Amino acid sequence: MLKAIEEYDELGREVFLSRYGFDRAQSYVLVHEGREYDSKAIAGVAHKWTQGRALPAGDFSGGKDHAAAWLRSLGFTVKVLKNPDWVWDEVILACDLVASNGWHELDANDQRVRELSELLQLLPFHGEDVRGEKFRNHNGVARKTADIATRHPDYQGKATKGGETDRRVLREFLERPEEMAQAARLIRAQLAAGQSPVGAPVDEESEEEYEAPEGRLLMRRHRARERDRKLRQRKIDSVLGKGGTLACEVCGFDYEAVYGDRGAGYVECHHVVPLHVAGEGTTKLADLALICANCHRMIHRKAPWPTPAELRETIVGRRSAGGDGPVG
Repeated sequence: MLKAIEEYDELGREVFLSRYGFDRAQSYVLVHEGREYDSKAIAGVAHKWTQGRALPAGDFSGGKDHAAAWLRSLGFTVKVLKNPDWVWDEVILACDLVASNGWHELDANDQRVRELSELLQLLPFHGEDVRGEKFRNHNGVARKTADIATRHPDYQGKATKGGETDRRVLREFLERPEEMAQAARLIRAQLAAGQSPVGAPVDEESEEEYEAPEGRLLMRRHRARERDRKLRQRKIDSVLGKGGTLACEVCGFDYEAVYGDRGAGYVECHHVVPLHVAGEGTTKLADLALICANCHRMIHRKAPWPTPAELRETIVGRRSAGGDGPVG
């Protein structure tokens, strides 16, 4: 590493990059003794001193899980140049702010923008290793309010660039304003209560369902309710106590009937009412449905979420039309 840095200093940036076929760093730079270096290029050329040849740029990634991670593992400081894209939950909060401002963008000096900037620092979706110096600062938040406001149907001027997530969240706000405003309030409340510290891992299973109106943070809370073992067992006991079975309430699949003893007593628990609708109240057994893993995944896959009854109707409709999908 140090030999590659020495060669970089001797040749100068442009000659060094050109000689080894690297572009200028876009996201990460190596910081050594107060100077900044193109991290991927340094990592690739350092390979020459251990393996006999420099590693071509096309053979590896300079991202946080590759060159940047390797450099950090060696004890070097890697600086982030480009901040990560805004995720669904972040845009929910920004869109809620724009909505409360009559669908007009806000200035970077607005106190509400400053407060949102501080709040976004608490969300757990971006670790410290990918946050640049300007991560979700006042200017960045103000720009995001412009991206949203200029996409509103009533806006008459030229829209700013923005992103697909901005458009999708805006559409959700326009179609279900009360639900989305409630989702924003619950996210704020959860962060204020310190329930989602920075760096806390987000449930990998929720990655696919980021389009759900309530966002991934509340999805995680929703899933935590569903995985409450005591609550699940109470629901199972209640159903069996009334002479029922543990067959899926959507498709009728029965784990014990198919898998024998291995499947006995197994079924998943789904909280019928989304968190952004139910709030943080006590969960009642009537709010829970016992369903199989496949139906559970289909319900959570994307917005709008169907209820178990609605999903069952879909399956029954397909059977009537000659499609597949067994319903017990």
